[in-house]
Amino acid sequence: MKKIILTAILIIACGVMHAQQYSTFWYQRATLFEELGTSSKDIVFLGNSITNGCEWSELFGDARVKNRGISGDTAQGVLDRIDAVVNGHPAKIFLMIGTNDLSQGYTVEQIVSNITAIVERVQSESPETRLYVQSVLPVNDCYGRFAGHTCKGPEIVEVNSRLKTLCEQRGCTYIDLHTPFADSEGKLSTEYSNDGLHLTGKGYIIWRDIVKPYVCGKVRGCKKTKHR
Repeated sequence: MKKIILTAILIIACGVMHAQQYSTFWYQRATLFEELGTSSKDIVFLGNSITNGCEWSELFGDARVKNRGISGDTAQGVLDRIDAVVNGHPAKIFLMIGTNDLSQGYTVEQIVSNITAIVERVQSESPETRLYVQSVLPVNDCYGRFAGHTCKGPEIVEVNSRLKTLCEQRGCTYIDLHTPFADSEGKLSTEYSNDGLHLTGKGYIIWRDIVKPYVCGKVRGCKKTKHR
């Protein structure tokens, strides 16, 4: 009888685990961010794997620059974990999200709606935080990888156009990263990526140099970086 009960408990537990809305990695990172929290001095980079893949504090030479990216995340995922970011009332948030949403079948309207909700949460719950909405990066299908992502070039352009308008309406800063990362065909330049979706080291240096005036502006102690 005890064996039967134990088996039933294990089955139920496994069912709950498989019913998770997000990946196991998402919960690992999200719960870590809850434990770490943020402070009013922090500068937070928030997003998916493209954000997750960078060592931001080293790149800027500043321990206050925090990585809050989760590989595979979506705008809804960011919205569901935004408390761990805004509760500490960070000085600045740099948001980039939307690529995975498109690959999962979300419409442009749904993506912009979820990002709008993120903006509203930040502005209402941490009004002193300066919010920077970064455009979704271009993609490139030349490598034959991430087919569900790299076919979404036109949709990415539309999302970015809508995000620019959103920032104008909500009084936050829009940062165009799409243009400097795109080649002559509007695709992610092979100079900055080796899979058509994610960035190489050189790509992160370009990203840093674009946003550095926003990261370091009016924030004391932002160190000079040696990377080129």
